[in-house]
Amino acid sequence: MVSATVGGRVRVVTVVTAVHAPAARFLPDAYRSLCGQRLPDGWEWRWLIQEDGYGDEVRPYVPDDARVSFRQGRPGGPGVARTIALARAEGPYVKILDADDQLPDGALARDLAALEADPGIGWSTARALDLLPDGTTAGFPGDPEEGPIERGAVLDFWTANGFRAQVHPATLCVRRELLLALGGWMALPASEDTGLLLALNAVSRGWFSARVGLLYRKWEGQVTGQSAHTDPAEREARMAVVAARARALATYDWRHPAHPPTHQPDAPVQRTSPA
Repeated sequence: MVSATVGGRVRVVTVVTAVHAPAARFLPDAYRSLCGQRLPDGWEWRWLIQEDGYGDEVRPYVPDDARVSFRQGRPGGPGVARTIALARAEGPYVKILDADDQLPDGALARDLAALEADPGIGWSTARALDLLPDGTTAGFPGDPEEGPIERGAVLDFWTANGFRAQVHPATLCVRRELLLALGGWMALPASEDTGLLLALNAVSRGWFSARVGLLYRKWEGQVTGQSAHTDPAEREARMAVVAARARALATYDWRHPAHPPTHQPDAPVQRTSPA
């Protein structure tokens, strides 16, 4: 097993969650799924919960745990909330966990194993199952085989299959430096995670685990089930800019892995004076 300590220090994987009031009641389930993760020796997780807005409805559901950090901010959608949370991120990897989803046993360990085994892999994904209101699960068709995902493969599949990626962006675990280099999540009202997935695949190889890595909750109030999410004009615009960004990135002579960083990769983002 690869040692997870650097100079005797514990290594950290940061889990980032954006939340708004309607989904807050699911945070305890997400927390239990995190507590059930068994990581390799020397690894720990930190959970950054970022509320998309200000209010009193989310905080009561935030676990009282030193590993959990909660902040609030101006509403701007889940992409904005996740990206602002990166100011508190530490460690080499960032894992996405939506407030209403859950991680099955072993999911984080498998992400770490894939990324630690090959420095040329920039991000990992996994099989996702819908978690239905009655507690049953349902799979997605068209999962790829376990193994590496070559650069450009996600965009090619997405374009050929009606803007549907063959891997789920909500299962992403990504190298923190690569995530920062791409600017975090896209500034879109939705599909911001798909935009990040395609951008990552434009500049780096990824990994897919065929074992279940996410339980994706389906519930009546979720944002992706609202009429605004499927508005044809907005959806066309979102898909156009997501594809254009990925194609533009692919034309530049910049790839992961780039030159080794000259600073300590485990250091958190340095704050600057307020603008």
